[in-house]
Amino acid sequence: MSVINSVSLERLADQIVRRLTVELEASGRHVHLCRAHVEALFGPGYQLNRVRELSQPGQFVCAERVTLEGPRGILQNVVVLGPERKESQVELSLTDGVALGIAPPVRLSGDIGGTPGLTLRHGDRAVVLDHGVIAAKRHIHMTPGDAARFGVENGQEVRLQTFTARPVIFEAVEVRISPQFSTAVHLDYDEANGCGFQKGNRGLILP
Repeated sequence: MSVINSVSLERLADQIVRRLTVELEASGRHVHLCRAHVEALFGPGYQLNRVRELSQPGQFVCAERVTLEGPRGILQNVVVLGPERKESQVELSLTDGVALGIAPPVRLSGDIGGTPGLTLRHGDRAVVLDHGVIAAKRHIHMTPGDAARFGVENGQEVRLQTFTARPVIFEAVEVRISPQFSTAVHLDYDEANGCGFQKGNRGLILP
């Protein structure tokens, strides 16, 4: 009986933690491509090859990789994420930007007006982007139900306490709400490494 009660209490505690906190995820450098740039890099009529699903519904890792070329350096074997977008976009950490010799502004995905560009290369094929490079602003994807439970609104910036190896409080974490989302915090690798993130870690939205 005591063993059963202990297991039941552990499950209850886990359910409470999951209800009060949000999962943390780390997002590494990656590229989103438009149809024209898929064909320019891989050939006419080429279709991206899905490898595995990501946590956000409809988003997936592709088999394709590209090289990023900046004014002062290159980054090889950078993953392409699907599905295709209307405009190509490159998401880097600020450390990646230093390696390439560019200064990507901190923006939400899709907000690429007035951003720097770089060259994408695959084999002997290349695409020169005149804009589209950002460092992703830390954010929380959230379902409407979870947003109501946490009392937050779309576009609101919140503070987030991480329960990680090196706990920190992140400021200005933007909430993004959609019925197409799965609730999760997205950090880039600079932020994830800085707080000692490990898969399965969670965070608490602070008042």
